[in-house]
Formats: sequence, C-alpha cells, structure tokens
Amino acid sequence: MGLARLAILVVAALAVVALLFVGGRALLRMLGDAAGETTARSSPPPGDAGPQDVSEAGAETPSASARVPTVRIECIAETCPLVTVRVPGGDVLLYRDMARGEEVSYFEPELDVVLTDAATVRVTENGELRPQGAPGEREAFTATASD
Repeated sequence: MGLARLAILVVAALAVVALLFVGGRALLRMLGDAAGETTARSSPPPGDAGPQDVSEAGAETPSASARVPTVRIECIAETCPLVTVRVPGGDVLLYRDMARGEEVSYFEPELDVVLTDAATVRVTENGELRPQGAPGEREAFTATASD
C-alpha cells in the first residue's frame, strides 16, 4: 500500500511540473505577441536601410486598396520613453518604452495615445504625419479612424 501511494504522489508531482512548464511557455508566448491587430518591426541591420525607406514612403502615400492604420508610431531616438496606446475605456494595447527603429500600427476605430517625450517618436495618424513635439514635451491625443 505504501508503494502505490508513493507512485501516485510521483505521478501527481510530474503532472504539476508539466503543467507549470506548459503554462510558462504559453505565458511567455502571449507576452511576446502584441494585442489586437498590431504589427511591430525592429530596425533592419545597419546598411539595409534601402527597403525601409521605400516602405515608409509607401506608408505615407498609400494606395486606395491599402489599409491605413489609425495610428502608426515609430521610435526615432535611441530609446523612446513610455508610449501608451489604448482603446478608450478598454484594453491597453501598448504601455512600454520603445527602441530605435521599432514601430507599431493599430487599426482600431478610436485610440487614446500618450507620448512621454513627443520628440522621440514619429506619429502618423490616418496616413498623415503629425507634427513632432518639442524635446521632453508630453503629448496626449485621441485618434479616430477615417472612413
């Protein structure tokens, strides 16, 4: 009887360890993914700026069939302090610092955006470039998708 209980205890302990492992991997995968319809891109390796320039020019003058994001934020400084994007009264989509060359795009109908330092990011709203803020200036605005 003692051996059977020990075997059950070992099997239960292995099941707990397996569940913790699977849950941890799923959590890490979820943290790595962006929320909603978001795309993020890091900067290309040095010397590979040609295709990026072409895509950025295309993003500012989209074709009629291309989907234009409600908000596109690109970090142009070494680090861009706290950038917050959320659906009004709903989910927080972005709440973190960004690195040089990193960009995010959101397609939700309405978004609240808060930039801790408006001079460190380039913001495009509905395909139109927003004026860049002064260094150290905090900027908050609501972006609404154009139809």
